[in-house]
Amino acid sequence: MKSPDFLIEGPVEPSYLLNLEMSQDLCIFREPAKQQKALAEIAGSSDGMVYIIREKNQIIGYVTFHNPDNYSRWCKHPTIMELGAIEVSPNYRGHKLGSRLLEYAFKNPIMEDKIVITIEFCWHWDLDNTGLDIWKYQKMLSKLFGSVGLVRKPTDDPEILEHIANVLMARFGANVSEEDIKKFEELQFCGGSIFNYK
Repeated sequence: MKSPDFLIEGPVEPSYLLNLEMSQDLCIFREPAKQQKALAEIAGSSDGMVYIIREKNQIIGYVTFHNPDNYSRWCKHPTIMELGAIEVSPNYRGHKLGSRLLEYAFKNPIMEDKIVITIEFCWHWDLDNTGLDIWKYQKMLSKLFGSVGLVRKPTDDPEILEHIANVLMARFGANVSEEDIKKFEELQFCGGSIFNYK
C-alpha cells in the first residue's frame, strides 16, 4: 500500500526487518535496536506476524500479532491471537498511520479465523509525547482499535484490573464459531486464575 511518502508492508520476514533502519523515536517499549530485534523474533516465530510502515529504508511504525503469553488466561483458547504492540514515531503522528497500519493488517484473511484481542496497559502509553491525559489517551486507543472492529470487553483478569484505565478489547473474525465465542466469554470471568478454567 503506497502513499506519497510511506509504504506499509507485512507480514515481514525477520531478515528483511533487520536490514532496515529503526527510527530512534520508536522507544516506548524498549531501546530501538532492542525493539527491532524483538520484532524480528516475533516475525520469525511460528505464531507471530509483524507489519511495518517505512519511509525509504527507515521503519517509522509497526504492529505485532502473536499468541497470548503462556502465563495469561487467554492462552487457554486456541483461536485467540493477541495484538501485542503498536507504535508510530512521534515525528509522523497526525498522518493516521496507526489506523492505516491496522486497516492493512486486518485485510489478512487469517484475521477472520481468529479472535483478536488487545490488552492495553496504561503504563505503556506515550502520554508525554502526545500531551494527552490518561483518559483522552484511552479514548484515542479505543477509537483506533475500534476502527478495525475491536470492542471493549469486561473481564476479571487481575492484570487488567490493576489500573482502572487498562482496557481489554476483542474482535471476533467472521469464521469464528459460536462455540469459540462462548469459550472466550467464559475466559472473561474465570475467578482471576487460568487454573479455574477447564
